[in-house]
Amino acid sequence: LVKLASGRAITVFFYDGPVSRAVAFERLLSSGVGFANRLASIFNDQRSWPQLAHIATDGETYGHHHRHGDMALAYALHYIEETGLAKLTNYAAYLQRYRPTYEVQIIERTSWSCAHGVGRWSTDCGCSTGSNPGWNQAWRAPLRAALDWLRDTIAPRFEGYARRLLHDPWAARDDYISVILDRSPENVAAFIGRHSRGRLDDHQRIAVLKLMELQRHLMLMYTSCGWFFDDLSGIETIQVMMYAGRAIQLAHELFGEEIEGEFLNRLAQARSNLPSRGNGRDLYERHVRPAMVDLRKVGAHYAMTALFNGVGEHEQIYAYTVEREDYHLLLAGKSRLALGRIRIISNITGESTRLSFGVLHLGDHNISGGVREYQNEQIYQQLIEELSELFLRADIPGVIRMVDRNFGQEQYSLKLLFGDEQRQILNRILTSSLAEAEAAYRQIYENHAPLMRFLASMGMPVPREFQIAAEFAINTELRRLFETEPLDFDRINSLLREAQRSGVTLDAEGLSYALARTIRNISENFYQNPEDRALLTQLDAAVGLARNLPFEVDVWHTQNVYYKLLQTVYPQMEADTRAGFADAYAWIRLFRSLGTKLRFRLPAGEP
Repeated sequence: LVKLASGRAITVFFYDGPVSRAVAFERLLSSGVGFANRLASIFNDQRSWPQLAHIATDGETYGHHHRHGDMALAYALHYIEETGLAKLTNYAAYLQRYRPTYEVQIIERTSWSCAHGVGRWSTDCGCSTGSNPGWNQAWRAPLRAALDWLRDTIAPRFEGYARRLLHDPWAARDDYISVILDRSPENVAAFIGRHSRGRLDDHQRIAVLKLMELQRHLMLMYTSCGWFFDDLSGIETIQVMMYAGRAIQLAHELFGEEIEGEFLNRLAQARSNLPSRGNGRDLYERHVRPAMVDLRKVGAHYAMTALFNGVGEHEQIYAYTVEREDYHLLLAGKSRLALGRIRIISNITGESTRLSFGVLHLGDHNISGGVREYQNEQIYQQLIEELSELFLRADIPGVIRMVDRNFGQEQYSLKLLFGDEQRQILNRILTSSLAEAEAAYRQIYENHAPLMRFLASMGMPVPREFQIAAEFAINTELRRLFETEPLDFDRINSLLREAQRSGVTLDAEGLSYALARTIRNISENFYQNPEDRALLTQLDAAVGLARNLPFEVDVWHTQNVYYKLLQTVYPQMEADTRAGFADAYAWIRLFRSLGTKLRFRLPAGEP
C-alpha cells in the first residue's frame, strides 16, 4: 500500500524481475510449457502468506521481438489451466480476496531502467542499450535543455493568448485529452463550451484548437523513448524533434514570432556519435523540416497524387479533408497536365483554405507543380484557359514558364509527397522502366541459358554478366507467379529447378513476402467459404510449396485461420464423414493434409 500526500492511497504489485528478464532477453518464449513452468517456479511452498506470480513485459515482446511469442503465451495459459498448475487471475480479483499487508514508500526520481534515478532522460549517466560500446550519450543534456527552453519560451505566450479566450488555459489543456480521444464535432463543441469565456467565432475556435495542439506537442516532445536509446540520430529521438518542430510551427502561426533559430542554436550543442550525421541542428534540417506539413503542402500532395490515382469529390489525406471544386486533366502522349481548385480543411483544428493548382508530368519522375491561394474566378479561369492552350499546342516550355510565373515559390516535386503515396507513385513510374530492363535481361538469359547450364555441369564458373541476367529473370518471373492466383505450380516448380541447375541465388526476402501474401489471400477466401474443396486443395498445395522452398515463408495468419476452422467446421465434417458422405471424407483428408503442413498436432482418427 502506498499512501499519497493527498490522503488517498494506491496498491502496488512487485513483479518478478528474473522471469521478466528471461521473457525479454533469454528466449523463454521458445516453449509454452517451459514458460508456464518458469512462471510457476515463482511460487514458494515455504511461504505462509498468499502469493501472486506475475511479470512485467512489453506487449510487443509477444510476436514482434520474439516470433511466435504470442503462441507461446497462449499455450502457456492453456497449459496452466489444463494442468491446474496455478489459478489465472487479475489484480482486482486478487485484491478482492487479499488486502495489502505491507506499506511502502515510492522513492521519487527513480525508474526501472536507470540505476542513476532518472539520469537516462537527461544526462550521460552511462545507461544505454549496450549495443554500441564506446558511444556516449552526452547529447541527452543539450537535447533536453533545448526542449526545456522551447517549452518555457512558449508557456507565457500561450497563457497570455489563451486567457483572452479561455477561463483557465491550463485546465483546458488538461481536459483536452477528451478531444484527443473523441474528435467528433459534437465533442469538440462541448469542450469549447466548457472552457471558453464566451461565444467564439470561427477564427477564435480555430485558435483555441491550435493552442491545445501546441501544448499537446510540447508534451509529446518529452516522449520517453527519445532518450532511451544510444544516439541522437535514432528514429525515436528524431520523432521527439518532430514534435518540437510542430510546436514551433504552431507557435509561429499563433504568435507570429520566430523562435526556431534560437532553438536550433541550442539543439546544435547535441552531437551524434556518428560524425556523418552531425548535430541536432543538422538532423532537424535533414529530417524534421522536410516532414513539416501545412495546408498548402497537403494541396500540392493532392494535386500530384491525382495525376496517378484520380480524384474524388471528397478525399481524406491523413488528418485533412480535401474537397474538389474544379478539376481538369489534359493528356498528350506521356505528358499530363492537371489543373484545379480545391478546399482543404484540417480535421484537427478546423482551419481551411482554398487553393488553385497546376501540375505537369513529363514522364518518369519528371513532375513539377505549384499551388497558390485562390483569388477569384476570373483570374482562375484565365489561368486554366492559358495553360490549357499552351499544353494542347505542345508548347511545354511555355507551360513550364507559365507555371513558374503563376505559382512562384510555391512549387513542388515528387520529393514533397508523403511517404506511402511517394513509394506507391514511384513504384508505378518504375514499372514501365523495369519492364524494359526485365525484357532485356530475359532475352540475355534465354539466349544463353543452355550455355550457363553446361558451364555449371562442368563445374566452371558462370560469367557474372550471365549470372546477373539469370537471377533477375528468374526472380522476377517467380515473383510474378507467386503474386498471381491461382498459383501455376508446374511453372513455379520448373523455374525453381532451373534456378537450382543454373546456380541462381533466389531473392528470399522478396519471394517470401510475395508468396506469404498470396497464401494469406487464399486462406481468407477459404475461411469465408470453408466447404469449397477447390480452395482447400489450392491452399494445401500453396503451403506445401512454401514448406519446400529453401527459405521460410510466414504462414502465421493461415495457421490462425486453420485453428478457427478446426474448432468450428472440422467437427461437422467429421460427423458427415461418419454418416457416409464422400465429399466430407475428401474434405477431411485434404484438411488434415493441410494441418500437417502447417505443423498442427491433429487429433487421432481417420482418415
